[in-house]
Amino acid sequence: MKTIAIIDDDIHIGDVLEEILRQEGYGTLRAYSGTEALYLVSENKPDLILLDLMLPGLAGEEVLAKISGIPVIVVSARVDVEDKVHLLLGGAADYITKPFDTKELLARITVQLRNSFTPKTDSVFSVSDLSLNCLSHEVTVLGEPVRLTKTEYAILKLLIQNPNQVIAKSVILERISADTPDCTDSSLKQHVSNLRKKLRDKGGRDYIEAVWGIGFKLMEH
Repeated sequence: MKTIAIIDDDIHIGDVLEEILRQEGYGTLRAYSGTEALYLVSENKPDLILLDLMLPGLAGEEVLAKISGIPVIVVSARVDVEDKVHLLLGGAADYITKPFDTKELLARITVQLRNSFTPKTDSVFSVSDLSLNCLSHEVTVLGEPVRLTKTEYAILKLLIQNPNQVIAKSVILERISADTPDCTDSSLKQHVSNLRKKLRDKGGRDYIEAVWGIGFKLMEH
């Protein structure tokens, strides 16, 4: 039985969703706040999440940024196209607007669960002898694990997804800001320096090149 987590502080809507899903043979989990949602997900690992945005505690957007490896369908009353684009680019698998049609919601759930059966070819990124697993957050060089801080991991993930492409400092800061608010323009250089040293210590060579006046890039060889 597939389990779906319903994250919504509106008890009535949550009850409706739970009844619909149970009739379709799904198991359900409930959370009513952003903080409770993160605890629920970490303890139970549902197969899919239905996420409202207007939550007490952590907002839905903040919850979404902290979830990986589980498809998330945002269920929200917001209809603005910019909101939808931002959330889809931010990691949401799909977006459905309240009030929703039951058949449409169930169809979208079916599609996401079907897709989750397919091995994610982009869950592991490898460049030469450097590898990063987006699901386990494990980084290895020559098969040996490398311990990185959250900020170092976020920087490396962005670079390894775009090998041999120069990523501007401003772009790096913008792309990793949700996960690493501690990283600033003044501290970015030090974070990259620490990351380069850790990779060089394991692999015996430089993996990241600083492009003067622009940013950084990951070298394939």
